[in-house]
Amino acid sequence: MKTLTRRYTEEAVRFISDHKQHPFFLYLAHTMPHIPLRPSDAFKGRSAHGVYGDVVEEIDWSTGEILKGVEPEDLLKFGLIPEFVGRLPVVATLTDLDVDSLISILTEPKNALVKQYQLLYEMESVDLEFSDDALRAIARKAIKRKTGARGLRSIMENILLESMYELPSLESVEEIMISGEVVEGRAKPLYIYADRREDTGTSA
Repeated sequence: MKTLTRRYTEEAVRFISDHKQHPFFLYLAHTMPHIPLRPSDAFKGRSAHGVYGDVVEEIDWSTGEILKGVEPEDLLKFGLIPEFVGRLPVVATLTDLDVDSLISILTEPKNALVKQYQLLYEMESVDLEFSDDALRAIARKAIKRKTGARGLRSIMENILLESMYELPSLESVEEIMISGEVVEGRAKPLYIYADRREDTGTSA
């Protein structure tokens, strides 16, 4: 019985190895990375933690990368009716936004969020600056929350809310600097006062 079970298991592993670029197995590797997909490593006589044996490798596939291989047949197996699938001339997929993409969304468009908040602070004659670390921390927080670009505004609001309320009552503030530590909640925004800059220039 053990020999028969082992033979069927080996055949299953070989089948997965031959077809592991199929979207189903790419999805399997993404959602259950503890399942090894290499038949040569499936049987090593060690304690098993997955379906076929020890943890062999973890494949870091994003959802967008997995869906790139979707075919009409996959949509049918998913449950869509043939009449509907036949009316889809092109199947297009979207990839997840990475840190650099989110930073571009924050800074590059004409109405980018960073530019909007800078304009609000300019109404109080204050320059608002974000360090590179701050922009990356904001992007990483949006990815961690799985909110994408739509969650950037709420993150910015939480970071700047206190300073926006304090700003009208503060005098001689010329610039506010947001660092990565501020985004992570480990520091307060840095306030730079005009008189302090004048003193520094005079002493120089």
